[in-house]
Amino acid sequence: MLKNQHLERYADILLWGLKTARRGRRKKSDIILIRHDLAALPLAERLYERLLKAGRQPIVRLMGTYTMEQRFYEIGNQRQLTFIAPGEKELLENLNGSIVLLAPESITHLAHVDPGAIAKSMKARKPMRKILDRREETGEFSWTLAMYPTSALARHAGMTQEQYANQVIKACFLNRRDPVDQWESVFRQARSVKKWLNSLSIRYLHIESANVDLEISPGRMRQWIGISGHNIPSFEIFLSPDWRGTRGVYTADQPTYRSGNLVKNIRLEFDRGRVINASAQSGEDFLCKQLQMDSGSDKIGEFSLTDRRFSRIDRFMANTLYDENYGGSFGNCHIAVGSSYSDTYSGNPAELSPAAKKELGFNDSALHWDLVNTEKKLVTAHLADGSRTMIYENGQFKHNG
Repeated sequence: MLKNQHLERYADILLWGLKTARRGRRKKSDIILIRHDLAALPLAERLYERLLKAGRQPIVRLMGTYTMEQRFYEIGNQRQLTFIAPGEKELLENLNGSIVLLAPESITHLAHVDPGAIAKSMKARKPMRKILDRREETGEFSWTLAMYPTSALARHAGMTQEQYANQVIKACFLNRRDPVDQWESVFRQARSVKKWLNSLSIRYLHIESANVDLEISPGRMRQWIGISGHNIPSFEIFLSPDWRGTRGVYTADQPTYRSGNLVKNIRLEFDRGRVINASAQSGEDFLCKQLQMDSGSDKIGEFSLTDRRFSRIDRFMANTLYDENYGGSFGNCHIAVGSSYSDTYSGNPAELSPAAKKELGFNDSALHWDLVNTEKKLVTAHLADGSRTMIYENGQFKHNG
């Protein structure tokens, strides 16, 4: 579905993303892990060649098929669900980069699997993710993520394979002669917006749309980040708020596929930072069990806004990477229930202890689930001096840079 020129450009963009996302100094001998689904092999091969030519140490891991994943959760016992392979911890403690290429053959294959089994496995792997989080905080590691179009994704998004591939090409600027230059341009524009947002002393944000009436408190020592090389494509600008300041109602009008389950029209009511009521038109049982995964899964870990002028995504893609960056007519906002991002700390994230994160209201969870609202909305910042300013309207930031 992607031609050779698209694959070459895609590889260029992903290496740009990995480099841009790195806080620390890169070394010739950096160890870079490529994890990919089988269908994404053509892209993985091009990345592997480029990393070799650059003197890096590429490691390749093929992800399991959807049948393997289904059997794992269906028949895996307690020890198997929580098993960490020998050597994995050692690899992660020395890893300098990770590129993940998602190309799912199925996105509904876990619909009948016990959500408790999925949660058990996710919680067991949380210490592994903590290793990479810490290495990223110290500048020793960076990551990027991309999606390769498949027939399963196209089918669930209501498109032909060609239409779906064209959406990917358009969203990632693979139709440009120099897509990296285009990404650099978006990067510069976003930097101007982030500088403006970070100059505001925001006490709390009020998000209003037809079905959203939500207040979020950024909290102390926060900064807006985004369009940093993580995720290709990515057009969102976001922060991880102080979860304790969340109250009101949030709805996700965009469907979401998670762990093989489709959930539609999610409605969450927050009070004192926690979800006190949750419902969904479909997938409600799965939603509620996810929110019970651990002590942080019913709290907010992220608030994000996407400017429609940045994003070329104008169709539902049945894939969170694209759907959370939806541009369309009115952009989007999304929240994530679950874990927060320590790089939204305005100081040095490497100096943040678990106790300091807790004191500042950074949420901790094995879950991180992005829930997208695409309605026409207003986002008003209530400032520390008592004044108010609108930061987002009709899908655009009010800053013109």
